[in-house]
Amino acid sequence: MWAYLQIIRPANIVTAWADILTGFAVTSLDNPLPLAWLLLATTGLYGGGVVFNDVFDAELDAQERPERPIPTGRASIRGATILGSSLLIVGVVAAAQVSLFSALIAASIALAALVYDAWNKHHPILGPLNMGCCRGGNLLLGMSAFPLLVRECWFLALIPILYIAAITAISRGEVHGGKSSTGKVALLLLAIVLGGLIALGLLPNYFVVAALPFLVLFAGRVLPPFIRATYDPSADTIRKAVKTGVLSLILLDATVAAGFAGWLYGLLVLGLLLVSMGLAKLFAVT
Repeated sequence: MWAYLQIIRPANIVTAWADILTGFAVTSLDNPLPLAWLLLATTGLYGGGVVFNDVFDAELDAQERPERPIPTGRASIRGATILGSSLLIVGVVAAAQVSLFSALIAASIALAALVYDAWNKHHPILGPLNMGCCRGGNLLLGMSAFPLLVRECWFLALIPILYIAAITAISRGEVHGGKSSTGKVALLLLAIVLGGLIALGLLPNYFVVAALPFLVLFAGRVLPPFIRATYDPSADTIRKAVKTGVLSLILLDATVAAGFAGWLYGLLVLGLLLVSMGLAKLFAVT
């Protein structure tokens, strides 16, 4: 059981909860039932996606990461495939309890995750964009509790798409080291994300003042490790940047959530960071 928990990456799943809470904050709904179903949905979708990541990478991990559960034999490919499939199905079925529209978004996320795991992961452009779309779709899944709002505010998904694209791009050097040029591209994407968070203040229902403390905390946490990874693209430095970047997704979500729902709601989302960091001490993030 411990081996299968490892390949689900519990610390990362908590970051997916933050996406849902943020998307739900945009809707201004006060009914907790759709939120509960969507949190279950993203647990299945993210968990299933990362399990299949290890399934498709079994041969590569045997060479580059022999300590992982499947290469060591502590988890089997068959068992992981059954687990991943079950989680993806749970994700779509849970989303269907909210609406057919939510189920379609969930199914799209599941398909995008499988396409990334099987084909796009190693493509220098499609890989980062594909993974970014998974996280952007996750934010829209949180908003799908109010379907009409997705059509009006779909552009909010661009923020996690660009952010995840930055993390995915730089993560290519986790094993053998990367290139300084890749780090510069990642920093450019981060700068666009920070600019986008400020630009949200142009929306009538978004309050920059409430979001500003979270924005400063987010920038102060994520920029230093990415700058270090750019000028010292060694494997160890890049792994630290990727781990910080993944966990800081919660800070990104808290910034957006605070702008739409107030700083107290932002603190609620931010509280997930402590949970994720605690789990990250027990389970691998990358």
